[in-house]
Amino acid sequence: MSLLTSWLKSPPPDAAVEIGATRVAAAVLGSRGSAFTLLGHAVETLPAGAVAPSIAGHNIVDRGAVTAAVRGVLGRMGTRVARVALVLPDATAKVSLIHFDTVPAKRDDLDQLVRWQVRKSAPFAIDEACVSYTACARSADGGGDFVVVLAKRSVIEEYERACADAGVYAGLVDLTSLSVVNLILGSSSGSAGDWLAVYMRPDDTSIAIVRDGHVIFFRNLPESENDTLADLVHQTTMYYQDRLAGSGFSRVLLGGAGRTPDAVAEARRGLEDRLGARVEPIDPLSVAVPSDRIGASPELLDILAPLTGVLLRTQREAIAV
Repeated sequence: MSLLTSWLKSPPPDAAVEIGATRVAAAVLGSRGSAFTLLGHAVETLPAGAVAPSIAGHNIVDRGAVTAAVRGVLGRMGTRVARVALVLPDATAKVSLIHFDTVPAKRDDLDQLVRWQVRKSAPFAIDEACVSYTACARSADGGGDFVVVLAKRSVIEEYERACADAGVYAGLVDLTSLSVVNLILGSSSGSAGDWLAVYMRPDDTSIAIVRDGHVIFFRNLPESENDTLADLVHQTTMYYQDRLAGSGFSRVLLGGAGRTPDAVAEARRGLEDRLGARVEPIDPLSVAVPSDRIGASPELLDILAPLTGVLLRTQREAIAV
């Protein structure tokens, strides 16, 4: 399935590039039938403050440094890259789940209805927005649920220009956590039952609940000193049970990186204690096998998860922005 349609329709990309607050990373996948191989990956650290992810403000602060990093990682892919899938920080967009009692039959009418609905919470004028959506579930009485992504057009264009300056075209745009969800759905057991995915970054955490391949809950939360991750997941679980008729998670998955080297390990222990369930690592190497021997360190898994997920999107229509 496709969670969110691309803002730009284009042929499959040659590589994926993620531009984050502290780094730029890239990866290339190869495929034979339904099997995928990681052909190359690279990462470069950005100068402090070069990227300031936000939904409405100026994001690419040091365009030269970001462009140089994009050019640097792509230059280490071992193949010519002209088109890329671009992965952006979650903080650059707002993800919402909305319900309509009646879904218009015409696409143009549905487009207008979605834009009218999300304009109420948009932190900028709706005519400045990129709005992308997909149906998650439809009911027999004509109603439907939709996942909607709202982003400011000028913010997206900042990231696209950094790629253009590096000599590549960003023909597909996605968010970090949604790319990670796509990665999980790309695994053989990814779409069955209800599962909880938690993806950490030093400045924020995204929590998603997926039911039989459809996102039914999503939150992106900035790093807070008041609430622990275990507390946030507990609140999410209570909502899942009370409002979403949840009967238990078939899988609980955790990935990413925190502000300290031990942050993810500590979060895993806290989640297992709170949920009473095994927490699995989000492992992109289980989907895309490396072409050479590389150690599956937590740092590498963090780098590869969104890149592999967005590239799988171009091969399998699972979840996409």
